[in-house]
Amino acid sequence: MSDDFQGRGGSPWGTPPGGGNGSGKGPTPPDVDAIIRDIQSKINKFLPGGSSSGGKPIILVLIILAFVWLASGLYRVLPDEQGVVLRFGKFIKTTQPGLNYHIPFPVEAVETPKVTKVNRMDIGFRSERESGFSQGGGVADIPQESLMLTGDENIVNIDFSVFWIIKDAGKFLFEVQDPESTVKAAAETAMREVVAKSNIQSILTEGRAKIEIETQEIIQKILDEYNSGIQVTQVQTQKADPPNQVIDSFRDVQAARADMERSKNEAEAYANDVIPRARGEAAKIMQAAEAYKQQVVAQAEGEASRFVSIYEEYAKAKEVTQERMYLETMEKVLADIDKVIIEKNAGSGVVPYLPLPELGKKKASN
Repeated sequence: MSDDFQGRGGSPWGTPPGGGNGSGKGPTPPDVDAIIRDIQSKINKFLPGGSSSGGKPIILVLIILAFVWLASGLYRVLPDEQGVVLRFGKFIKTTQPGLNYHIPFPVEAVETPKVTKVNRMDIGFRSERESGFSQGGGVADIPQESLMLTGDENIVNIDFSVFWIIKDAGKFLFEVQDPESTVKAAAETAMREVVAKSNIQSILTEGRAKIEIETQEIIQKILDEYNSGIQVTQVQTQKADPPNQVIDSFRDVQAARADMERSKNEAEAYANDVIPRARGEAAKIMQAAEAYKQQVVAQAEGEASRFVSIYEEYAKAKEVTQERMYLETMEKVLADIDKVIIEKNAGSGVVPYLPLPELGKKKASN
């Protein structure tokens, strides 16, 4: 190849003859043929047959194939994947996202499962799926999966979905033979255990969130015992109803229970209205009775004090006190009747007469 280019008066890079040293037209490029010959000569020293020219093409091919074989051990793990290295089919290690290397085939091989993809497992029903999630369409109920016995010996028809991701690709691929079936069996077992401890009323109403949390915990515990390498991210109940055969009767019971609750609430509202008013009236009566008590006691104490004071005066002057008491009593008794006063000790047969009523009338007319 070198002679051919020299015969043309140039080099593979188009440099004019003699154009390197002293011509001022740029440096002379390296002689590729000389470099290759030098490499071949160095390799031939370590190969059988010395520097015989017949084996050179074969050796070059072998060297190139060796480089290609070694380079085939490079592999790339994407951010949403984990690399699983197998040596003669046996799991060796897992590698993280980025550029990695393994011993080329057939010694080692690599699998790169998606570990961030959210997988979904439906229990009790089946629906169309797209990208791992159910889309619009028909839904088929699976009674053997959805019918469960509650803690109060009722039957509930419950459909739910389990969302999970791959936590450890090595365990996921080699510890469990059928991961999806394992997730399904663990989910159904866990839900039946939780439902068996719950009443149907809480399952159908406010208890769903608690059931989902408890079911997720039990599923995760089972999968961890199997070393499945699976992480459960969510359990979501899709439907919780009585069996179709008794749903109408159950709705009637629910309606009656709702009426009972409504009547109970109305009664409580009436009680909350009447009881405070009755308590207010009772407090008012108690306060009036207390006031009357204070009044009677005060009057009694006053009368007693008055009697004591009169008695003390009577003890000092009995006749004067008797006379005064007599006059005060007669004053009260004769206050509202007409009176004529006659002096019994009047003499000379003259009856002194004091017309008090007429005097009172004249005084009133004036």
